[in-house]
Amino acid sequence: MAITVVIPVFNDARSLARCLAALANSHLPPAECIVVDDGSTDNSASVARRAGAFLNHSPRRMGPAAARNRGAAAAQSDLLVFIDSDVCLHPDTLGRIQARFDGDPGLAALIGSYDDEPESPGLVSQYKNLLHHFMHQRSRRDASTFWTGCGAIRRAVFARIGGFDQRYLRPSIEDIALGHRLRRAGFRIALDTDVQVKHLKRWTLASLTRTDIFDRALPWTRLILRSASLPNDLNLSIAERCNAAAALLLVTLAALLAASGRWAFASGSLLLAAAVPARFCRFVARKCGWLTAAGVAPLHLAYYIYSCLAFAAGLLLHLVRWRWQPDPLFATAPAAPATRRPQSPAPAESTAAAPARRQAPPEPPRAAASLSSHPKRAPKTMA
Repeated sequence: MAITVVIPVFNDARSLARCLAALANSHLPPAECIVVDDGSTDNSASVARRAGAFLNHSPRRMGPAAARNRGAAAAQSDLLVFIDSDVCLHPDTLGRIQARFDGDPGLAALIGSYDDEPESPGLVSQYKNLLHHFMHQRSRRDASTFWTGCGAIRRAVFARIGGFDQRYLRPSIEDIALGHRLRRAGFRIALDTDVQVKHLKRWTLASLTRTDIFDRALPWTRLILRSASLPNDLNLSIAERCNAAAALLLVTLAALLAASGRWAFASGSLLLAAAVPARFCRFVARKCGWLTAAGVAPLHLAYYIYSCLAFAAGLLLHLVRWRWQPDPLFATAPAAPATRRPQSPAPAESTAAAPARRQAPPEPPRAAASLSSHPKRAPKTMA
């Protein structure tokens, strides 16, 4: 099964160069690599051209959801692989993805995981990236969500489901919302823990909390409440919900005890709170040592606490505001952007998609220099 890799980028030329270099070293070259330049003002477009990728340029910033849709509309392969511009594929990543889909015709989509060796050495970056790895490695293999850090989906299924909702104008939960719609439509998503990528992003405390609260927790809470669905998976597993509630209660209790002068009891409550993320801290200790584990413990406690508070704020907003407003998730999906070639019939859907009349196969994939399995033609640019 041929693969098209779609990479949206916005002012991230340095990471994009690393991303494309890793893709060029893949044991299985993709049939085509499409980089969607989402209105960048740096030299991201030049980086894509030099690497031999097909450049799909947007004159203005549309957001990653619309950028991915634009890349998917230009793709010709039967299998779409979405990755971010700040990740590096492992050499075997594409081969593992192809093998899973070739061996399971009923599989509609697949997600992977960050590896356990994040690029940035900072404490916050190590914490955030290792936490993602930890969650994905221990979650259900029958996934309830999609993930664009490294996610694959059959092109026919992606078209049928309507693509990403373009009303998410900044990086948010557009991938989670897509996964929710896939599951509602009866499609199956798998989590393969051996499909891994390295994350290059450098996190700061400010960017971490801002992203977790405003780009993840609040919109995800809205999705949960509007859909009346709370999956027992990943960050929302029952164990994680219990951990978050315990952390909030114990830290609140410690604050109340300290305020009343009962310092011994307050210290005991904090010690109990510090034990809540013990399993994750042991994992970090094995990877980075106990000093780093001691540093991530308060970060993880803070994560639990502000996640609970964000959910409470989201519930309040739902009661007084959101429930009366239309939600992008439940509205009609926007029309797909125009393709870079005349519209041709899509290939017949696999058993993962709904039955469809057999149609003419697509034209052969175009070249993408070192990023393509057909390197004879020069890369092109689409305005």
